[in-house]
Amino acid sequence: MADHAADPIKAGIITSLNRPGGNVTGVSLLGSALEAKRLGLLHEIIPGVVSIGVLVNPKYPDVDIQLRELQEAASAIKRQINIARASTEPEIDAAFATLAQQGVGALLAAQDPFLDSRHDQLVALAARYKLPAIYYQRQFADIGGLVSYGTDFAEQFRQGGIYVGKVLKGAKPADLPVNQPTKFELVINLKTARALGLAIPPGVISIADEVIE
Repeated sequence: MADHAADPIKAGIITSLNRPGGNVTGVSLLGSALEAKRLGLLHEIIPGVVSIGVLVNPKYPDVDIQLRELQEAASAIKRQINIARASTEPEIDAAFATLAQQGVGALLAAQDPFLDSRHDQLVALAARYKLPAIYYQRQFADIGGLVSYGTDFAEQFRQGGIYVGKVLKGAKPADLPVNQPTKFELVINLKTARALGLAIPPGVISIADEVIE
């Protein structure tokens, strides 16, 4: 099992991280649980922005958890977030147009498998509307997104392969603790920052795992 859920226990997938129970174990990608951190990074990068757009997929099972965490994080940094919902390609186009009309100064794309499948569209629209945006996977930054912060997916998929090997050798899934990520990647695309006329704060650059020139 590779789990995108904010909390696999709250989602009812397992009963405990250490002893998941039933016939399920695997790796947790902790994607949604990092939304507050992403919002904080975006706030550091563009501290003067009052309103930040948030793009979510309303069909994502943990969307309510995502929004609750983001609302709490926004309140802590005294920033307004404008929520846009999209679960189809046309709805993504419409969401960006609406956020632009609302005058948001930046964008956070919440983690979701559907939005992940539309990374080219998201990055292109952010460029069209000149919206500094933060994403949850490095492939967004690799193709021109401004910033990505999230789980090192390659490492977690490698761990998933190790777990498959253990089960094939006779281990009981219920006895294998759910593997949680310990490595997270912050990737900054300076080429995109220059195109947006944006100066990334040195403090943020200093903690980046990779800076794309």
